[in-house]
Amino acid sequence: MKKALVAATVIAIGAGAYWVSQQKEQPNNAMLAYIPADTPLLSAQFSPFPIKDYIDSIPASQKQYPAELRELMREEDDPRAKFFLGLFNRYMGSIKDGQTFIDTFGLPQNITSYFYTLGAIPVLKLGVAKPEAIWALLDSLEAESGLVHEMRSLDNVNYRAYSLMDKDETERVDLVVAIDNGLLTMTLSTSFSEPTLLETALGIKAVTNPIGDTHIIEETIAKHGFLKDGLSYINHQELVKGITTRDGNQLAKQLTRLFAMANEDPFIELRSQVCRDEFNGIANNWPRTVMGYTNFELTKQQTTMGLSTVIESNNQVIMGAVQQIRGFLPAYTQDISSSVFSVGLGIDVDQFVPAITKVWDDLLTPSYQCEPLRQMQAEMEGQSPAMLGMFAGMANGVKGVSVSLINYELNEVAADVEIKTLDAIVTLSAEDPATLFNMVKPFAPELANIQLPKDGSPVDLSSALQLPAYYGFTANMALKGNHLAVYSGDKAQQVADGLVNETLSSNGLLTLSADYSKLFTPMMTLMEMSGEPIPEELAALKDYNMKIKVDFDVNANGIAINTFMQTASDK
Repeated sequence: MKKALVAATVIAIGAGAYWVSQQKEQPNNAMLAYIPADTPLLSAQFSPFPIKDYIDSIPASQKQYPAELRELMREEDDPRAKFFLGLFNRYMGSIKDGQTFIDTFGLPQNITSYFYTLGAIPVLKLGVAKPEAIWALLDSLEAESGLVHEMRSLDNVNYRAYSLMDKDETERVDLVVAIDNGLLTMTLSTSFSEPTLLETALGIKAVTNPIGDTHIIEETIAKHGFLKDGLSYINHQELVKGITTRDGNQLAKQLTRLFAMANEDPFIELRSQVCRDEFNGIANNWPRTVMGYTNFELTKQQTTMGLSTVIESNNQVIMGAVQQIRGFLPAYTQDISSSVFSVGLGIDVDQFVPAITKVWDDLLTPSYQCEPLRQMQAEMEGQSPAMLGMFAGMANGVKGVSVSLINYELNEVAADVEIKTLDAIVTLSAEDPATLFNMVKPFAPELANIQLPKDGSPVDLSSALQLPAYYGFTANMALKGNHLAVYSGDKAQQVADGLVNETLSSNGLLTLSADYSKLFTPMMTLMEMSGEPIPEELAALKDYNMKIKVDFDVNANGIAINTFMQTASDK
């Protein structure tokens, strides 16, 4: 039973979260009347999203069926698990093209969707064009799985209820599916939730504190510079209120009722006044994690998406410390179109230990009285970031380290896998990179006789690194202004020469980027030519036409993770 419910929950939540995460959004006041302002979780789509074109723009390699799920479907015999696995099976089978997808689920070409919670109860709403397609889909899933529904009605809204509990269970948890006024609703109905909760979830009864009566959405979008099309967030303050109070919000009331029925309250310690105050203080410093689009362009052939996730913070000490350690990221780490793979770590080593010490001291102040927090501080007090100073002292003046694989070719006729050509660069950015290099030489005998010209001329490292001539590439090292560069290839040399004009600045913390097609296609081609069987999980990476870039940084509003993704159709 537990295995079945876990499988069903993972599949249902995973599919729903993926579905909602793909959407483009903009406010709709009518719908917002049914979403409470204290919802712990919201992902709202406000403007119609071209789902058909989006599915068509996804490369086939992103539509591969997970092999693990096939095995799970063969082993599972619980009707509930088989039902949800079957639903996911339909989903994966339908995304081969946009028309099949919308026909399977009865969706319009451009859909609207909302995902939120009424306390702990999840609610998913989607616009539909052909309700009969959804009912037919559910009928077929019932026939395959053996899970049958009970037809019910509430204030003239008919809905299907699928029981998720065993027959001998005294409590009731039902999956509710309804379609009313062109809107599909999926939610849960339980015997221990408020009687009016299902009315609210089905859109029969508006909430008393609707988010539409506040300025939360507009202010959040403006604060973070998101596109007005949509917003998602997790409200840490409401989550903390839910576990540290008995009636502070809808979530707290639901948990209190549930724990009373179970005669056990796992959060009883956290609901003391001292814990409540201290956890609220933490939540006020870190109120929400918000997510929004910064860029969105879609055609049938290509999707370009920019997404920003910000962990909001009002803790000026920690935010100031993170700002303090920001280092330098070269321009080549920012150009996603000119490399196969890049990673850049911007760290001001001179500021690292002082900044970490500030964070450490802030986490130990004030001295917490709430037992779980007190134990955390006790463990921290036994450690000290000062010991990091011994290692940081060996890298004084370092501002960052970056690597980029610009291009590569594999030898397609060699008996063993060999690199035919290589364009790559590694840089160390520092106030005095020459001095750092001279400090390292005593620990690397192969570099002992190398003298770096101050005029930026390259030194051949091939013999020092013992690179055989048949490898087809050489390695050079050169001082380029504030940067020590080790590189191979003509394109890498051009990048290295351009570093002379890049002065050190505190412009970032961490960046990662990859062009999946350039990264995996040469390897897959070589494996095919060798006659070796390609594992299924690797075969899916061939011609995987996607570029992605992720930046981890800090801004005035908190800790930011900015993601850029571009996918293109194979057609």
